[in-house]
Amino acid sequence: MKKRLPLAIFALSAAFGASAQYYELANQLPQLLRPALSGSWQYKGFVDATAMAGLGHNRANILSVSTSQGFQYTSWFYMGVGLGVDVAFSNYDGSLSRADVPGYWEHGANKTGAMLPLFTDFRFTFGGASNELSAFIDLRLGATFLLGNNYLEFGNGYLSNDGQFYLRPSVGLRIPVNSSNSKQAVDLGITYQLITSANNYTWGGRGMSLNALGFTIAYEW
Repeated sequence: MKKRLPLAIFALSAAFGASAQYYELANQLPQLLRPALSGSWQYKGFVDATAMAGLGHNRANILSVSTSQGFQYTSWFYMGVGLGVDVAFSNYDGSLSRADVPGYWEHGANKTGAMLPLFTDFRFTFGGASNELSAFIDLRLGATFLLGNNYLEFGNGYLSNDGQFYLRPSVGLRIPVNSSNSKQAVDLGITYQLITSANNYTWGGRGMSLNALGFTIAYEW
């Protein structure tokens, strides 16, 4: 009985401690939400067009249009979500023997395909006020999906229509275009894009990666 008493006291104190932490968190929650509810987190939107050339063994040139919508949390940090449409043109000019590719008979294959990227967008701005020329780093992370039933054909196999990991960093310049509204600007940047997963069909296994590098022009408001 004497041994159980300290354990009971310890359990009771731990419960009170956890309750106090939850109570403190509940009290702080309105303070965390107040900037969004009051509008001090400014809504911001982007629309952009990108042209990229494929790199590496499995190459695809890509034309992309996308939009990102979110909030400017500070003068230097933006976060939002977005989607786009990528049209990929495979540089493979041959024809594969498809009989040994698992799952091929349920799918055809094209050398051109449309993809739908869905992503979270993080943007960091450096130097100068919002109405001055500045630099930016943009990072998009998410997933992309090949649209339709057909696969995308490459020299080493096929990109499937299962979900693919999507990474797209950009660096460039932000150029204000409206002296009376500093939120409006044109962005010029260099963009790298990676699409990869183990959901594809190649002669060496299921993994395939597409790398591309190009140029982006965007309008923000």
